[in-house]
Amino acid sequence: MQLRPVLLALGIMTVLLAGAMLPCALLDLADGSDEAHVFWFSSFSSGLVGCLLWVLARGGDPKIGQRETFLLTVAVWVLVPAVAAVPFVVSGISVTDAVFESVSGLTTTGATSLSGLDNMPRGLLLWRGILQWIGGIGIVVTAVAILPQLRVGGMQLFQLESSDITGKFLPRIKDIAAYMGLTYLIISSACAFSYSLAGMNWFDAIVHAMSTVSAGGFANYDASFGHENLQPAMAPAIFFMALAGLPFALLTMLVLQGRISPMLRDPQPRLYFALLLFFSATIVIWHEAVVEPPIFDHIFHGITETVFNIVSVMTGTGYASTAYDTWGQPAIIIFLLATFMGGCAGSASCGMKMFRLEITAKALIAWSQRMVQPHRRTPVRYAGKPVDEETLQSVMVFMFLYLTTFMVVAALLSFTGLDALGAISASATMVSNVGPGLGPDVGPSTNFASVTDFAKWVCSAAMLLGRLEFVAVFVVLTGRFWRG
Repeated sequence: MQLRPVLLALGIMTVLLAGAMLPCALLDLADGSDEAHVFWFSSFSSGLVGCLLWVLARGGDPKIGQRETFLLTVAVWVLVPAVAAVPFVVSGISVTDAVFESVSGLTTTGATSLSGLDNMPRGLLLWRGILQWIGGIGIVVTAVAILPQLRVGGMQLFQLESSDITGKFLPRIKDIAAYMGLTYLIISSACAFSYSLAGMNWFDAIVHAMSTVSAGGFANYDASFGHENLQPAMAPAIFFMALAGLPFALLTMLVLQGRISPMLRDPQPRLYFALLLFFSATIVIWHEAVVEPPIFDHIFHGITETVFNIVSVMTGTGYASTAYDTWGQPAIIIFLLATFMGGCAGSASCGMKMFRLEITAKALIAWSQRMVQPHRRTPVRYAGKPVDEETLQSVMVFMFLYLTTFMVVAALLSFTGLDALGAISASATMVSNVGPGLGPDVGPSTNFASVTDFAKWVCSAAMLLGRLEFVAVFVVLTGRFWRG
């Protein structure tokens, strides 16, 4: 195995992350904050480590094979959160909370263990937003350019062969990254501008645009979108959160080339919006028909609150405008289901993803038919084309690892003192990279500050596993991978 190109890539990523700390340092300096030294020191020390890795990697073969790509994919998502945690540690936050916060930011989970955000130095608030923004584009590039090549979790379905910008991704990774980066920047700028029009100050608009477009969910206030400064911006937030759950390659074609037909042909957005509508309508209808006394002031208020929180949970953004876990048992069940669903493949979103849900459902139907008629051969089709056995196997392996990890994490969290609902929802929200769980300990009106350090490390590991789609991590952990 060639380790030099892996070290080179890690060094470059560390140097770039150190550079991303400088705007936070300048902001704290402009504010006259007592914490102005935090990001200067963090940037210098992180840059030094990155340069050292860069020097150690000199002279190696720059080409990497599939094994190196597996290792690099996992190593980046382990090293970068460690480096990103440095400013939190230097500012006086414990190592456990710092790692939890940086992992949550870069995986765009949005769960936080920090309180007092309303009075936190703006440099740290900006850093949280930058982490999510970086994590969002990193996830998109990983999902669209890397994972299909590694044939992880059925993502080979999206290894297209056309010559346009959705073409064979890995050999043209620089071009694809440039196209997607430009689209990401355009959508982020549009989101920030929309937030400013809705009444946010420019700092809040920029930071929340970073965490919205990345499907992240870090807010500048403990109350998230329940804060009076953010509530007027719920409508643009719904739009851009929903946008973050769409396939980014298709968004790139739409934004830069004006081509909407690929988006309309893709079966993922149809299922995605159908589920959003079904979950939202179910809660609103149930509330209007059954709940007494009513939770919402009027029907429009109910629709806005429901759609906002359902879109936030299902896309994995994790903003909360109210304590929706107090809406009753049917609402809790729907929000828990939405936590698992996720968005479309190749998006900044999370969860099982639409294409896996559709393929799994069709595979179950086909296999059930074979049980009744053993000689019948019903191919599983996706987007009008038969799905090959390797892709089916990849999808089923992913689903097995996803559910197994969810159950193991839930069991471990239950040992830390969380109640059943808290442990189950916290596990679901971590492996799905959503953010808030359910219940009094980890629900939308609280955060993860009260859970034990052991629980936070378990959650950090679950967030990384969920964001890396499980398979890549388990491949790297096998003995055969290291023996070649």
